[in-house]
Amino acid sequence: MSDMKTSGMGSVLHAAGVAFRVWAPHAIKVSLIATFNAWDPSRHPMEAEESGCWYVNVPEGKTGDQYRYLITTEAGEVSRIDPYAREVTSSIGNAIVHDTTFAWEGDDFRSESWNKLVIYELHVGTFNDPEDNDPEEMGSSGEFISVTARLGHLKKLGVNVIQIMPIGQFAGERSWGYNPSHIFSVETAYGGPLAFKRFVKRAHQQGIAVILDVVYNHLGPTDLDLWQFDGWSENNRGGIYFYSDTRAITPWGETRPDYGRGQVRQYILDNVLMWLEEYHVDGLRFDCTQFIRTVDGSAEKEIPEGWSLLQWLNSEVSRRFPGRITIAEDLQNNRWLTKDVGAGGAGFGSQWDGMFVHPIRQAVITPQDTQRSLSAIRDAICYRYNDDAFDRVIYSESHDEVANGSARVPQEISPSDPKGWYARKRSTLAAALVFTAPGIPMIFQGQEFLEGGWFRDTVPVDWDQREEFHGIVRMYRDLIRLRRNWNDLTRGLCGQFTQVYHLHEDRKLIAFHRWEKGGPADDVVVVANFYHETQQGYVIGFPAGGIWRLRLNTDWQGYSEDFCNCTSNDVLAEAGVCDGFPFYGTISIGPYSVLIFSQDSIEV
Repeated sequence: MSDMKTSGMGSVLHAAGVAFRVWAPHAIKVSLIATFNAWDPSRHPMEAEESGCWYVNVPEGKTGDQYRYLITTEAGEVSRIDPYAREVTSSIGNAIVHDTTFAWEGDDFRSESWNKLVIYELHVGTFNDPEDNDPEEMGSSGEFISVTARLGHLKKLGVNVIQIMPIGQFAGERSWGYNPSHIFSVETAYGGPLAFKRFVKRAHQQGIAVILDVVYNHLGPTDLDLWQFDGWSENNRGGIYFYSDTRAITPWGETRPDYGRGQVRQYILDNVLMWLEEYHVDGLRFDCTQFIRTVDGSAEKEIPEGWSLLQWLNSEVSRRFPGRITIAEDLQNNRWLTKDVGAGGAGFGSQWDGMFVHPIRQAVITPQDTQRSLSAIRDAICYRYNDDAFDRVIYSESHDEVANGSARVPQEISPSDPKGWYARKRSTLAAALVFTAPGIPMIFQGQEFLEGGWFRDTVPVDWDQREEFHGIVRMYRDLIRLRRNWNDLTRGLCGQFTQVYHLHEDRKLIAFHRWEKGGPADDVVVVANFYHETQQGYVIGFPAGGIWRLRLNTDWQGYSEDFCNCTSNDVLAEAGVCDGFPFYGTISIGPYSVLIFSQDSIEV
């Protein structure tokens, strides 16, 4: 009889009904209660298996049936939602038998190579709220279909990756998503699992990859049926899914999963694989990995099994889904996160880089030019974790950087005038460095039209600003096209190599060289002026002689009518040693501006 059992956890549709399996090793007995048995626990008792799981097959079960597990413990009966539920009615409701099949036909999408990725981070609930929603009323949030409505904007902008903040079912109607109650279920307020699959397919049709933010450093802490799931607990902590000692303690409560327990490790791996296989996502961003590999973020309190779990997850993703990217948010300057597993690393493809965002933000929000440190900017541009320039994600705004006591960059620059000249000039100066420095560039929702204030899950993006600041949107579009080498004239921005070759602390001007192989249409020279005045007739070195075409000038009045429109032109580089190069040229650059130069390709 056991040979006839259906494999898999949770509810599994098959030709002879629906099979149910749940891990509850300390249960005395378990019954399946559901709509198909009128919630009568006597109708479908579950069979105990040697693994600590309980199993039953229900021939009359079908898609859409609601169900729960009624677990008999020494302290009495408890009713639980299936930990593997692919769909729930709500975070405190019932599990739903879900058909995981979907019409993926034609979805043969593959994201671009990692050195050509440009990420747009967004929060489903606020990215494109219904227009009649009053943010003060905590009404309905945005949904996947409302994000789909803006795919045309993102495609025109030029981003080729959307990174979505967590969508696992959470407590309440609104949240950042970092309080997952049911990690296998897609948030119902966003439209649920089918809506997410449709969104991913439509994004792929627009040539845009989807990366999903996942949370494994803690669960809940509210509406968490996993807590003391089968009635057992030690030290009155979380039971079978969680640590039973002080390792359980996180900044979000005592809900750190037990990374040393095989069934919990498998639970997390199964979740990773579900997003990649069933939802066709193109990568995962792991939240706060420092609280997976350590107790409190310090090297003195490591969790070795947490580190080995990260290695296992990344090894399995690499083996089963080659080309999909995993990104760590660790922010502890740990190069081992992006080293190969075989070398002892955690095996992530990339990691968020605090060594870039903090000095760059500081450089542009500092009021006085004399207080800007160009050496700190140089170090931020050139920082590398390992041998790959793209094992870091660089940004000036993210959901973390524009909340938790901080605001959007324009607001930080000029709290009293966040739409004014200084805010626009210096925030776009930071953005230009995001798109020209080595790394995978990322922007946060609305950044391209100077979204202000600080991020809240109750306040939608102000899309009216897209029209008000259409010139700034155009600047972001132009920067992204250069970064992705759309016209095959700036290949160096996708290249591994960077050299900051000119740095003048007094004049607050810095220049750096990007290249892949070198030569025309490859070598790129980027010049950034962190000074409030135009700098005319400024001489810098160039890596080759001849005409260097000005590909972008952030001071152009087409981006904003009150920009200075400094007369910056193509440069003729002549023979003569300068800045360690055998050629030099003369530039003019506007205040708080960036110039990007490259040479035309040679016709053969």
